[in-house]
Amino acid sequence: MKTALLLNAVDPAIGGVLISGQKGTGKSTAVRALARILPPIEVVGGCPYHCAPHDERQMCADCLRRIRAGEQLPVVTRPMPLVELPLSATEDRVIGTLHVEQILKTGERRFEPGLLALANRGILYVDEVNLLDDHLVDILLDAAASGVNLVEREGISHSHPARFLLVGTMNPEEGELRPQFLDRFGLSLTVAGESGVEQRRQVISRRIVFDGDPAAFVADYAADEVLLSELVVRARERLARVRVTDEMLGIAVALAIEVGAQGHRADIGIVKTARALAAFLEEEEVRLEHIREAARFVLPHRITTVALATAELLEEKLEEALRRVARERDDTLETQPPSTSEVDDWEELPMQVPGSMAASNVGMLFTFVAEKKKLSSKPMK
Repeated sequence: MKTALLLNAVDPAIGGVLISGQKGTGKSTAVRALARILPPIEVVGGCPYHCAPHDERQMCADCLRRIRAGEQLPVVTRPMPLVELPLSATEDRVIGTLHVEQILKTGERRFEPGLLALANRGILYVDEVNLLDDHLVDILLDAAASGVNLVEREGISHSHPARFLLVGTMNPEEGELRPQFLDRFGLSLTVAGESGVEQRRQVISRRIVFDGDPAAFVADYAADEVLLSELVVRARERLARVRVTDEMLGIAVALAIEVGAQGHRADIGIVKTARALAAFLEEEEVRLEHIREAARFVLPHRITTVALATAELLEEKLEEALRRVARERDDTLETQPPSTSEVDDWEELPMQVPGSMAASNVGMLFTFVAEKKKLSSKPMK
């Protein structure tokens, strides 16, 4: 869960994450904690849509008009917004209110921004996303697909940019998610409560300490949050320089075809996620293990070869797909010179599925973080 959130922080173009799991497993806590480590963003001062001051492609009509008129837009730095969409939200609260009567009387356009405006260039978090009303789901689908929120009333329209990282949490016991909405999430995973006695004891112990003195508890982990924030910033800077070879593209495509994924979101998602993981790990090129780990987040909710599948069955089918693609790759490599830049034996890589206890992807990223933490704590010579 932490890995998926951090990878989306590195590259929001991955498309967000859907976290499914039992109640009380820390889903909402993890999402809200993400906002504390995200780097701040530069916005146009006074703009309700947090427009990027140096990118005309991400500006609202008003900011675009001002900059084209030669005005010097004020620039301020603010935390990346995290907006929660409550289940009780009305349509006007989500998309905003266009006051038609005001326009007809005075001729002045008056628009009251909604949650989509507040979430632009930030995170839109929907708890219990599977219980969201269908008409609100349609609104989010349109905005997520176009990056624009279009409001129309009585022949009068208003639009503004609405590019956001969509994060949803749900308990599958309370109902399923519409397939159209499910496919919009770049990554998906399943979490469960800790089963080990020691882990559960740590959870309870830390919660008791937090309840006793929240400020002191947060202060104890401030250095860790700063380190994670710095790693995310550096990974973002490195992201565009990470190379993806044709071989890795081919493996990503083969995995998507193997599970019967519709369209091309799965292929693109695997490549983007693998590239973000490589950037976080300070690597210059996407390698085989990056593709494997990315596939375990991108493909589970896109497997179409199994009807009415449980999470366990989906994990099994994904493992079968990985092995089949591995065998095909090995057969191809037999006719080519060996490469020292790639992992030669796919089967030696650890098996991991989102939510399991094998922890290969969690280990890969957080072992790296732990090493960075050790280095940062050493005194300077």
